Amino acid sequence: MGGEVPEPRKMSLALSFGCGGVPEEALHLVFGYVDDPRDREAASLVCRRWHRIDALSRKHVTVGFCYAAEPARLLARFPRLESLALKGKPRASMYGLIPDDWGAYAAPWLAQLAAPLQCLKAVHLRRMTVTDEDVGVLVRARGHMLQVLKLDKCSDFSTDALRLVARSCRSLRTLFLEECAVTDKGSEWLHELAVNNSVLVTLNFYMTDLRVEPADLELLAKNCKSLISLKMSESDLSDLIGFFQASKSLQEFAGGAFSEVGECTKYEKVKFPPRLCLLGGLTFMGKDEMPFIFPYSAILKKLDLQYTLLTTEDHCQLIAKCPNLLVLEVRNVIGDRGLEVVAETCKKLRRLRIERGADEDPGQEEQGGVSQLGLTAVAVGCRELEYIAAYVSDITNGALESIGTFCKNIYDFRLVLLDKQNQITDLPLDNGVRALLRNCTKLRRFAIYLRPGGLSDVGLGYIGLYSGNIQYMLLGNVGESDSGLIQFAMGCTNLRKLELRSCCFSERALAVAVLQMPSLRYIWVQGYRASQTGQDLLLMARPYWNIEFAPPSPETANRMMADGQPCVDTYAQVLAYYSLAGRRPDCPQWLVTLHPA
Repeated sequence: MGGEVPEPRKMSLALSFGCGGVPEEALHLVFGYVDDPRDREAASLVCRRWHRIDALSRKHVTVGFCYAAEPARLLARFPRLESLALKGKPRASMYGLIPDDWGAYAAPWLAQLAAPLQCLKAVHLRRMTVTDEDVGVLVRARGHMLQVLKLDKCSDFSTDALRLVARSCRSLRTLFLEECAVTDKGSEWLHELAVNNSVLVTLNFYMTDLRVEPADLELLAKNCKSLISLKMSESDLSDLIGFFQASKSLQEFAGGAFSEVGECTKYEKVKFPPRLCLLGGLTFMGKDEMPFIFPYSAILKKLDLQYTLLTTEDHCQLIAKCPNLLVLEVRNVIGDRGLEVVAETCKKLRRLRIERGADEDPGQEEQGGVSQLGLTAVAVGCRELEYIAAYVSDITNGALESIGTFCKNIYDFRLVLLDKQNQITDLPLDNGVRALLRNCTKLRRFAIYLRPGGLSDVGLGYIGLYSGNIQYMLLGNVGESDSGLIQFAMGCTNLRKLELRSCCFSERALAVAVLQMPSLRYIWVQGYRASQTGQDLLLMARPYWNIEFAPPSPETANRMMADGQPCVDTYAQVLAYYSLAGRRPDCPQWLVTLHPA
């Protein structure tokens, strides 16, 4: 009893042999429970029948790079899509490293897909160039059934497009415009949305320059009883009293400002809705305004203090009252003392983001500054962490080892070592990086931007050796030579996306490294030993592999290192990616397409 091995079930046996005896309806039901795109991809390769069922049952597709595929091919492969996400410009565009005329136009995608995809209900465009005409094409074709429209860090459209969306998309549940460059032609779009929509759940125009009328927000809250999230452009909190009173279901808010610092009596009547637990923005909030948050602190699950005027001590006082935080976003003025309070108080914390302080206000950072002491405290005290992104002034191998030892659930880790401090305690960070990667087995995204000498070739080899599950990586100022890069590449079997900045590698080494990474689909490099023509990059040329090259600046054209190699040029860029669409037709003149010729 209990020792016999049971016979495999007939269903399992049938599945293992291509499901010849499984009814079509059953397979459709099974596929409906498979959400991970890589699992879907693997299942679609089993046999033609599974491939067809995957095509007909796939509800959502994310195109990781808009030039990697053609709209027509996507339509033919997945004719019943309900949701489409499309990513455009490289991430570097968020930091001003990509010119505005780079490309990533939404027009061909929306023109070819909006009408034929008759089940389409959700569209998410990220870092794309979107015009009013593009939005018009989408609305005219799918406006009657569109439920989700996300324009994330997009540009080139105006509030005219938003007004059309508000008038026509009456089933819209999510409108997302965060960090978009929108031309403001008036606030009528929000009034139209308030009048025409009664089912909106999420409205986000945070970090935009859009100006709206508080009366329209109040009307929206009254008509949309389902509204649970509002993230808006900067607006004085005293103007939102009526909105908060009408928003009984609101759980998330960001964008409020204390425009008149020191005038606390002005905000006495501001009361947040009873369900609010996700709070951000709070621009210009200082010590005098901080008690305004205290009554809600115990129920807060998310707190964003990046745009406040709080000192290190203020952070300590406020965070000590927030034991239930899951997400905390701050600037490095929080300091090591603030992070020690986080470690003592926020035992449930899942996500921690520490941005750099404003360069024009060095005084605040002098009060704080984050080092290995603060990160070690957080690692020991907040063992449920899944995401850490931090700008630090100092770091040690021991701090990274502590994160690897105690934070077993980390899936996304990002570290930037600032260059303001002359002396760093413990470089290179080879052993610390090795310990973190070896112990954090759930890690899927990894970014580390250091200073020269921060990671040797040995450490770079460790990253390759222990990054078997990582799919995205950004490395800056790492390694000492080309051999370190090659050793790194030989271990990255599952890496799909790689970004390199300010590294000492040659073009030839970059090309050879790419050929060593079998899963790589995308690589972007800025700051390396670039030639004027980029000819050595052609060593990585192969079918379906596009190579685009931005030449180095004329000022560094003839400068050489001591070894006779070109110097590291901060302007030269390389973008290479897997593509079924061939050479892109909208390449700007300053960008050279090396392959396909």
